Amino acid sequence: MSENKLARTYLEVMEEFIKAHPEKDPLIKFRDVQIGFRRGIDFRIVIQNLNLDIFKGEILGLVGESGSGKTTIGRSINRIYPTSGGEILYNNVKINGKIPHDRERNMKKNIQMIFQDPSASLNERANVDYVVSEGLRAFHLYKDENERVEKVVSMMHKIGLPPEFLKRYPHEFSGGQRQRIGVARCMVMEPEFVIADEPISALDVSIRAQVLNLIKEFQVSDQLTVLFIAHDLSVVRYISDRIAVINNGKIVELCHADRLFELPLHPYTKALLTAIPLPDPQLEADKKIVVYNANMHQYTDEDPADLYEVEPNHFVRANQAELVDYLTTVKIEGGKTHGKKHSANESK
Repeated sequence: MSENKLARTYLEVMEEFIKAHPEKDPLIKFRDVQIGFRRGIDFRIVIQNLNLDIFKGEILGLVGESGSGKTTIGRSINRIYPTSGGEILYNNVKINGKIPHDRERNMKKNIQMIFQDPSASLNERANVDYVVSEGLRAFHLYKDENERVEKVVSMMHKIGLPPEFLKRYPHEFSGGQRQRIGVARCMVMEPEFVIADEPISALDVSIRAQVLNLIKEFQVSDQLTVLFIAHDLSVVRYISDRIAVINNGKIVELCHADRLFELPLHPYTKALLTAIPLPDPQLEADKKIVVYNANMHQYTDEDPADLYEVEPNHFVRANQAELVDYLTTVKIEGGKTHGKKHSANESK
């Protein structure tokens, strides 16, 4: 660390950790990733210099308001959105940009996605048996027809739907049942990594917990790694091991889920937390809403912002002037934590 720095940057921490614990190398790595979209002659960058790691067996929650870049990051992993700079590594192998056909085919099998709208993501003209089996057929993941049927029936039992539903069509099911079918289509491939893009936002509150529990069960039983994208912090806290808060294409805070609620530091994180409704009407009425203004930061070329570690495995975007305040806050409040401590070097 240079003498003028008060804390280590995210990349410095991760490089040191990976060097000391090569067996716990992250499954997914973003290194200085840039993503942009062209409109006419203009090119708008929406994600710039993204550095983020997802460890094997964890659920990483990615949360932010609409338009913050959450879905863009998720879809860049499975190559739906191309990157314009940097590297995305899966098991230390580059998967963005121009890659060999065999590598792309392998990642398409091992990296699956649960989409936001179960109505739009399922083929209404195909029955459930065809929908769930589509990936199996594309990658020839069965020896004969009996094994294919056995895999599909087994997966239907796991998601809590009877095998008799296999001959029905998606429009015959409720939203929650359709999303379960989407989960089955994803998990029948036995993926190593899943991108869950707001998988419960289109569902009734009463059945959201069922889908969340289903994802958690697969994480435990299959050592599944999940990037869980959402805009509801209370949901993300329930399902995630760590939470990354994103604003305007940049990670502004990253730490263990419980710690984020115990000691939120970045003003944007605080604003998101105050937006969570409280069940007590009186507390809700007395709650002070925090409004985030991006112009409050005094970033300059001489004092730019970066993602710094303010306490073990708690990272906040700040410049050196802001970092002093964050470190002071952590020093004062650091002993008041009651949540599970998380370290990047925990075994998953």
